[in-house]
Amino acid sequence: MSENNTAQHTDNGIRSLDRLVGTWEVSGEATGRVTYSWLPGGHFLKQEIDLEQGGRRVTGIEIIGREKPFGAEEPGPDLKSRFYGDEGETLDYVYEIEGDVLTIWGGEKGSPAYYRAHFSADGDTIAGDWVWPGGGYHAEQTRVR
Repeated sequence: MSENNTAQHTDNGIRSLDRLVGTWEVSGEATGRVTYSWLPGGHFLKQEIDLEQGGRRVTGIEIIGREKPFGAEEPGPDLKSRFYGDEGETLDYVYEIEGDVLTIWGGEKGSPAYYRAHFSADGDTIAGDWVWPGGGYHAEQTRVR
């Protein structure tokens, strides 16, 4: 795994998120930067968000990984996340990467609210659409080198 080799875990599902590690310039209806990095141990990916969307600044962090509640012997099957925003919002998502397709489900897998995007062949661009009942928008991310 990249980014100072902090990700030591061998879970292939969480390892699929390694291609997100780094800083990305966001364009489309939302603009700004997001940065992904591994937390020590490699069980969780942290995303730091600093965007402008709809005339307002959106900042926060998101922690992505498998839930393993108190007393559980094994983590759950889904790569879940929670976003903590600067206005007190807590938003839950489920991440999936299949081949070059990234899907981020709003709430639970199969939700009518989701982001579906494709990685470019070189892995340095992600382009897709946020979709929800009654709305949505196109967004692209370009890796900052």
